[in-house]
Amino acid sequence: MTTPARYPLRTRVFHWLTAALVFTTLLVGFAMVNSLGSYAALVGIHMTLGISILVITVARAANRFTHRTPRLPETVGALEHKLVVGSELAMYGLLLLQPVVGWAMESAAGRPVVVFGVLRLPAIAPFDEHIYFFLRQTHSVVAYLLVVAIAAHVSAVLLHTMTLRDRMLSRMTFTSH
Repeated sequence: MTTPARYPLRTRVFHWLTAALVFTTLLVGFAMVNSLGSYAALVGIHMTLGISILVITVARAANRFTHRTPRLPETVGALEHKLVVGSELAMYGLLLLQPVVGWAMESAAGRPVVVFGVLRLPAIAPFDEHIYFFLRQTHSVVAYLLVVAIAAHVSAVLLHTMTLRDRMLSRMTFTSH
C-alpha cells in the first residue's frame, strides 16, 4: 500500500489546535453547568475559548476552501467519500454555529461577552428572555451534536488506521512516515 499524502503543515496545526480547544471548551462547559468550580471564572474561560474557536474555524475554512486536500486512500469508496465530505462540512458548520449561538445567548441574557478578560464584544441579539431560552437549548443541542460528530470522525479515522491499515491518521499527524 502506498503512503497516503499528508495535509500541509498549516492545515494540521489548525486541525489539532481546534481539537484541543474544542475538547477543553466542552470540558469547561460541562464543569460550568454542573457547578464544578468558580462559575464566573469558567464562563470567562469558556467564552474566550469559544470565540477563539470561531476565529480559528473561519481561518481554517478559508484555508480549506482555497487549498486542495490530499487524495483519500484507495480504501475509501465513492459513497464513503461523499460521507467524508458531508461530515467535514457539517463539522465546519457546527464549529461556526456553536460559538455564534453562545455569543447570541449571552447577548440575549444581557451579559457582555468578554474574551481574554479585556475585550468586550458587541451584543448580537436583543435582550430577551424567550430568545435566551431558545438559544440556551440550541447551545446544548449543538454541543451534543459536536460530540457525536467528533466521535464519528475519530471512529472513522481509527477504523481506517487500525482495521484497514491505510494510514489514514498519518495524513494529519506531525510524525514522519
